[in-house]
Amino acid sequence: MSAELAESYELCRAIARRAAGNFYYSFVVLPRDKRRSMCALYAFLRATDDLGDSDKPAAVRSTELTAWRNSLTRALAGRCDSPILPALVDTIATYRIPPEYLYDCIDGVEMDLVERTYETFADLERYCYKVASVVGLSCLHIWGFRDAAALEPAKQLGVALQLTNILRDLKEDAERGRLYLPLEDLRRFGYSREELQRGVRDERFQKLMNFEIERAEELYRRGAPVERWLSPDSRAALRTMTGIYHGLLAEIRRRRGDVFSQRVSLPAWRKASIAAWSFMSRPAWVLPARRPGARQG
Repeated sequence: MSAELAESYELCRAIARRAAGNFYYSFVVLPRDKRRSMCALYAFLRATDDLGDSDKPAAVRSTELTAWRNSLTRALAGRCDSPILPALVDTIATYRIPPEYLYDCIDGVEMDLVERTYETFADLERYCYKVASVVGLSCLHIWGFRDAAALEPAKQLGVALQLTNILRDLKEDAERGRLYLPLEDLRRFGYSREELQRGVRDERFQKLMNFEIERAEELYRRGAPVERWLSPDSRAALRTMTGIYHGLLAEIRRRRGDVFSQRVSLPAWRKASIAAWSFMSRPAWVLPARRPGARQG
């Protein structure tokens, strides 16, 4: 490994350790080489998100994301102009990650530059694919899988994690003028976008949140089979990542959907405990069976 490449990986590791939060717990249970590549992938995703979420005008952010896309193209051709890109390119080559996943991720961040709503859950799923499922599919290549049958449950799991994020971040997104919950779901329970922005938490809101929580639970169940196709040395990473996010969803349920009073998070000790338990043969995130009569989206 060249000095430049080693420095790039070290920078990505530092970025992941500082900013990865929930994801970093899943990195540490991986073998060294896979952990290093997960940090490279995360550093790219963090840089992309930061460009999209800055306080600059939308037109400026769009220009910067276009420049970032062009930087990725140049890097894949052997000309890196960002210190994190040598590690990313090496990771892509080592694990044969389809580059379109990374371009899709940039496209997904660009979708947030304009105010938009999602009429149906199918519409929201297309957004979730670009900002979350492609991340899961990229992780799948780093972790190693033995059958293409792993791809579909990996996509479903990505949507489950993103929907968990959407529910957790309802307050912050509403303050920024963003709404990710499908409009058809709000109408189903007679709840409005304006009430969400005001933080109205009545029975209608609780029913709406229960509906979305059940939908996320079903997505976690659909994604669970991915583990059977994973390389054994990477299964703990999947269990850790899924366990932490499923834990967030469980906490939202425990609070009866109240994500306004206090930001939902898990304490560090609990995330560390999930990582430790992930080495057991039984996943740390045992999912409940679907309740009879539970409504699914």
